[in-house]
Amino acid sequence: MNDLVESPFGARKEVAETAGARQDQSRELADMQVMALMARQFPRDPVKAMDRILNAFTRPALAEKSQYQFSRGGTDIRGPSIKAMEAIAAEWENIDAAWRERSRGIDGRGIAYSEVEAVAVDMQSRTRKRIAFIVPHWRDTKQGGYALRDERDIYELCANMAQRRVRACLEAVIPGDVIDAAMAQADATLKAKADTSPEAMDKMLEAFAPFGVTKEHIEKRIQRRLDAITPAQVVSLKRVYASLRDDMSTPDEWFDMSEAAGEAAGEGAPPPASSKGTAAAKERIKAGAKGKGAAASKAAAKTDTAGKADPKPDAAGKSAAPVVTYAEVADALNAATSADAASEAADLIKHIKDQQQRTELESLYHARMAEFDEGQS
Repeated sequence: MNDLVESPFGARKEVAETAGARQDQSRELADMQVMALMARQFPRDPVKAMDRILNAFTRPALAEKSQYQFSRGGTDIRGPSIKAMEAIAAEWENIDAAWRERSRGIDGRGIAYSEVEAVAVDMQSRTRKRIAFIVPHWRDTKQGGYALRDERDIYELCANMAQRRVRACLEAVIPGDVIDAAMAQADATLKAKADTSPEAMDKMLEAFAPFGVTKEHIEKRIQRRLDAITPAQVVSLKRVYASLRDDMSTPDEWFDMSEAAGEAAGEGAPPPASSKGTAAAKERIKAGAKGKGAAASKAAAKTDTAGKADPKPDAAGKSAAPVVTYAEVADALNAATSADAASEAADLIKHIKDQQQRTELESLYHARMAEFDEGQS
């Protein structure tokens, strides 16, 4: 009669709280209270803060590191770098941003991981952005990858992943127009103070060297000798370098890293990429179209004979795909002797997949048309 079912909510064991834990909690609470109090006592002046931000990005050293750029799906994606967002947050005032490793564990595959949290807080408006994510202690390689054991490697991996999330958090709490104005000022600074001296070009070659990018690769991209580079091209190359440095892209997305590119694979393949001029490029497009037509005819014949389509794509169809390179279109525009010839070369721009290269070619086309207009006036 006296037997009672034990309550699932009763007799809970209290977790022992150490003196160190209580001290850490008190310190963190006091820091937050002091920062909130200081933010209310010394609120930011948006006008002065914006002036300081714009003035900061007039420094060439900061402007060079202010943006990253990479290509995805044929579209160029640009944005403020981690260094730029840290500089903006410092001048915008009353912003607290950080990351921390909350815990560690082992997943179902037996690989250790860290649970990391990135956060940014505007102490004045009490706006907060928090991102939590998992970082496996694993490094991928071409041979598959391996687990990280050294604490330094683990910390560097977590820090690299966390800094990108901190940047995203800062972008969420800082007004977008403030960031856009800072990036516009950085662009203006780079265009006005881009260093095209031989010493600066030597430094740029040294910076690109670890990625396997040589002087020939760069000259092929800019379509001129390195000693004749323009300030706008220097700015573009610095964005490419920032993207490679931050692992946002790979060298072959920006440069032709294969010396054997454009070699014919067999009969019916388009002419090699080394062919010059508008006529050669158009012949390659026609050859590609014929190759596709031949492949389609073969597929139709197989369907009629066997009663069903061949599930495997025809290899000749792949090799016959039309390819028009940036160098071919640029050479055709530079070699044009009339406005009609320039317009004919400009028709090939639509076959270039990279958005940045298309933009550069369109700028070259407008510059050539302006030259022809001046000659007629």
